[in-house]
Amino acid sequence: MPAMSESKRAAAREIADKHLRSGNPLDWFEELYAKAAGDYAIIPWADLKPNPSLVEWLNQPGSCPSGRAIIVGSGLGDDAEELARCGLKTTAFDISETAIAWSRRRFPESSVSYVVADLFSIPAEWRARFDLVLESYTLQVLPPYLRQKAVEHIASLLSADGILLVIARAKNPDEAGGTMAWPLSREDTLLFETKGLENISFEEFMDREDPPVRRFRAVYRRRR
Repeated sequence: MPAMSESKRAAAREIADKHLRSGNPLDWFEELYAKAAGDYAIIPWADLKPNPSLVEWLNQPGSCPSGRAIIVGSGLGDDAEELARCGLKTTAFDISETAIAWSRRRFPESSVSYVVADLFSIPAEWRARFDLVLESYTLQVLPPYLRQKAVEHIASLLSADGILLVIARAKNPDEAGGTMAWPLSREDTLLFETKGLENISFEEFMDREDPPVRRFRAVYRRRR
């Protein structure tokens, strides 16, 4: 995800806050994509290229598994296409119908299966099916009270021998939560370990944005 400009953040935050106040914390994604009306510059996290942190990870020797992959909150599809180029049979889902339609238009010849789906009511046939699950910045744009349930559903997608890759903006545990998009602390990721997963790597780093942004990249598997 590229850096959000403050104007983009403010516009997205206003839409999100409206839906949070109305008790519909997931509806703001569709409104944001629909209001963009095909202009990706309005989407704070869209840059029409794969997440650099994902690309770096895929380029590490032995990182990219074979088999099936799924992306949680796939946005405009760039990360999904990167996984497909890596040779993975990739499913990409987003709660926004507009985002999925947009992805299909951008990549009409793609091998990726783009699907409209809600993380909180994922299809039963997806459970324990995927060799790689990518969670990149979805948790941090959900209000904190939804994260435990979100983590449970994300973990459920993982096959017995699969791996989960989590990429997020980072903060210290004693830092204030801030505003959307809320960064995560190392302690926040411990939620995955309460859902039957174990952490096998955790990298914290400053990205190459200007100014640099602190992020982390963590890998999990089912507890042996």
